Amino acid sequence: MTPHELVAVLEKHERWLKNKQGGSRANLTMANLEGANLAGVDLTSGKLSGANLTHSDLSNANLSHADLFAAHLTKADLTGCNLYRADLRGAHMRGAKLKRAILKEADLRGGALLYGGGGKNGKGGVDFVRSDLSGSDFDDAMMSNANLSGADLTDVSMNGADCEGALLTGATLMRSAMKNCNLARADLRGCNMSGVNLSGSVLRDANLTGAVLAGANLRNADLQGARMEGVDLAGADTTGANLARSADNFSQHIQEALHSHYTWINTNGAMGSRADLNGADLSHIDLHGVNLSGANLRNVKLVGAKMRDSLLIMCEMSDADMRDADFSGAILDGANLRGADFSGARLDGTGIGWVDIKGPDGKPTGRLWAANLTGCKFVGASMVRVNLRGANLAGGDFSSADLTGAILSDANIRDARFTGANLTGASLPPAPDPDD
Repeated sequence: MTPHELVAVLEKHERWLKNKQGGSRANLTMANLEGANLAGVDLTSGKLSGANLTHSDLSNANLSHADLFAAHLTKADLTGCNLYRADLRGAHMRGAKLKRAILKEADLRGGALLYGGGGKNGKGGVDFVRSDLSGSDFDDAMMSNANLSGADLTDVSMNGADCEGALLTGATLMRSAMKNCNLARADLRGCNMSGVNLSGSVLRDANLTGAVLAGANLRNADLQGARMEGVDLAGADTTGANLARSADNFSQHIQEALHSHYTWINTNGAMGSRADLNGADLSHIDLHGVNLSGANLRNVKLVGAKMRDSLLIMCEMSDADMRDADFSGAILDGANLRGADFSGARLDGTGIGWVDIKGPDGKPTGRLWAANLTGCKFVGASMVRVNLRGANLAGGDFSSADLTGAILSDANIRDARFTGANLTGASLPPAPDPDD
C-alpha cells in the first residue's frame, strides 16, 4: 500500500467515525504496513486482521475495538496506545513496546485461522495460532479484565501493570518481570510462572490453582485470599509475602473435615467427627486460634501456615512439614511430632510439653503423656520462651535456632544437636550419660 493510499483510507475512516458523507470504515486487512508511521492515528473499530505492522509506530494511536486478529506487531511501538476491547487473538507481538498502553478487556487469546485447499488431504481446515507476546514491554499497561488465556508471555516486562480481573488461564509467564503488578482477582489457573518476579505484586483473591511458581520471587507479595491448590512453590522466595488463606479457599473435603472436627470438639464428641487430614496440603492456611486437638494431621503440609494461639493437644502430626509456619503461643502438649520439620518456623511462647491424662470421669489419673519430638528439625526456628518441659527431643536438630529463655527441663535431649543455637537464659536438663 502506497503512502497516498494509506492517507486516503485514514481520511475516509475519520469521516466515517464522525458520520460524515463520503466516509468509510478503514479496511486494512492483510495490508503490508511494515515500518509505517501511524503514531497518534485514530483507527477505532478499524479492520486490520492479518495486517503486517512489524516495526510500525503506533504510539498513542487509538485502536480501541479494532480487529487485529492474527496481526503482525512484532517489535511495533504501541507505547500509550489505546487497545480497549481490541481483538488481538493470535496476534504476533514479540518484542513489542506497550508501555502505558490501554488493554482493558482486550482479547489476546490464541485464535483459529480457516484455510482453504492445500491442507491435510488437500482439504480446507483450521490452524490454531497462539498469541505470541514473548519479550514484550507491558510496563504500567492497563490490562484489567483482558483475556490472555494460553498466551505466550515468556520474558515479558509487566512491572506496575494493572491486570486486575485478567484471564490468564494456561498462559506462559516464565521469567517475566511483574514487580508491583496488580493481579487481584486474576484467573491464573494452570499458568507457568516459573522464575517470574512478582515482588510487591498484589494477587488478592487470584485463582492460582495448579499454577507453577517454582523459583518465583514473591517477596512482599500480597496473596491474601488467593486460591493455591496444587501450586508448585519449589524454591520460591516468599519472604514477607502475605500468603494466608482461609479454610474457605481449600477443597470441600478439607472444609468439611475442619467443620466436623469443630463440632466434635464443641460437643465433647457427641456430634461431628475427629478430623482425619492425613497427607493434606494446608500450606499457608490461616487457622489462627482454632482448636484441632486430637486431629490426625500425619504427613500434613503446613508450610507457611498461620497457627498462632491454636490448640493442637494430643494431635498426631508425625512427619508433618511445617517449615516457616507460625505457631507462636500455640499449645501442642502431648502431640506426636516425630520426624516433623519446623525449619524456619516461629514457636515463640509455644507449649509442647506433657498433658495430664484424665479418666472416663474427667478426673486426672496422675499419668503424664509427654510430647514426642524425636528426630524433629528446628533449624533456624525462633523458639523464644518455648516450653518443652518433659518432651522427648531425642535426635532433634536445633541448629541455629533461637531458644532464648526456653524451658527444656526434664526433656530428653539425647543425640539432639544445638550447633549455633542461642541458649541464652534457657533451662536445660542435665547432660545425658553417654553410658546410659
